Amino acid sequence: MTSPALDRSTTRPRPVGAVPRPVVPPELRITDNPAAAVLRAATRGPIFRDIAAQTTGLSIATVNRQVSSLLSSGLLRERADLTASGAVGRPRIPFEVETDRFATLGVHIGANLTRIMAADLSGRILGGLEIATPPAAQDTALTIIARSAKAFLDRLPRRKPLWVGVALAGKVDPVAGTVDHPRLQWNTAPVGPIFAGVLDLPVSVAAHVEAMAAAELLLTTGAPDRSGAPDRPGASLYIYGRETVGVAVTLHDRVYTPANGPGSIAHLPTGSDIECACGRRGCLEASVGEAAVLARAVRAGIVPKREAPRKPAIADLYRAAQQGSGPATDLLNERAEILGRTAALVRDMLNPDRIVLGGQAFTGYRPSLERVVRAFGEATTLPRADLRISRFGGRVQEHAAAVTSLSVLYADPLSALRRSTRAPI
Repeated sequence: MTSPALDRSTTRPRPVGAVPRPVVPPELRITDNPAAAVLRAATRGPIFRDIAAQTTGLSIATVNRQVSSLLSSGLLRERADLTASGAVGRPRIPFEVETDRFATLGVHIGANLTRIMAADLSGRILGGLEIATPPAAQDTALTIIARSAKAFLDRLPRRKPLWVGVALAGKVDPVAGTVDHPRLQWNTAPVGPIFAGVLDLPVSVAAHVEAMAAAELLLTTGAPDRSGAPDRPGASLYIYGRETVGVAVTLHDRVYTPANGPGSIAHLPTGSDIECACGRRGCLEASVGEAAVLARAVRAGIVPKREAPRKPAIADLYRAAQQGSGPATDLLNERAEILGRTAALVRDMLNPDRIVLGGQAFTGYRPSLERVVRAFGEATTLPRADLRISRFGGRVQEHAAAVTSLSVLYADPLSALRRSTRAPI
């Protein structure tokens, strides 16, 4: 990922005695707020007011009021260069989301790698960087990450930052912004408060697989699927796999976020003989997680054992398979079949309208996808499913962070802007 050119003109120290920024629960849903509906319609490109009324189901008078307010706030801009010609009376001038003035900051904290990125109000990734997740005590690690995020944000040229979104695995308390993350050995880690204190911006914290499902819902609303038809309402099942595995469910217009935290598929039985840290054998995460798969490849001599700084990486295994290594291909195909069977098992329990597969365990080695689909089809006991790969490919983590930083703005844009700027609009 690349970083924008250095420009510190937007950085301002927090005034002495200023009230700390709040932690605000993310809004992983489509709301019925009129301003939000108009803004959402505008994220898909320039749109005329009458078309926006048809798209949103709002009256033209309501659309006109919301467009005027959003233009005044700077969240929308008019495109006079696209004025409809030949119209009688007042010219028809389309509007669109303002993508040059503002930015939000997204952070995805992984077990090994942390991604820091910025997005514009349409959800487009502007740039970012990657750092190793610090192997330190939770408060120290979070402070290091937050300061790295602030240093990155200071380099954004001429953009006003509005919000911070942090997505990560574990049990998230979205109100307090705290996280229990067993893999990182974090307990009630103050993710939101530390980021708010360092960056002086409102912060939202979300469980990362739920945020990935929200990205499919909020950043692509109304976009056609592969058949060219708009998505119909219904339930979607999102299954994630990389170093960890996870699942989330979207019901019509919202991601289901259980109060006790997301459910887990990490220890679903797969039938393999691979030992898990929990003491059992064949658990899903121990069978398909990148580190576990790579460790088996090293032990089998498929990938050479190396010491730091050039430690083996999952890309080495992919490269071996691409170069014709039969054992490498067999290992990746075994992982693909386990993933396909597990996806079928979860699908059969819930019977959603569609299933979305996301994460580098699915997308990192594309030739295995056929094995995933075949294993899914052989294992499911229900009729043919609408099975998809995430629209965001290998960038699902970035878009999970982006939607966490944008979701409150998308739910109630004018109120969120007032909260962000601490000023009336």
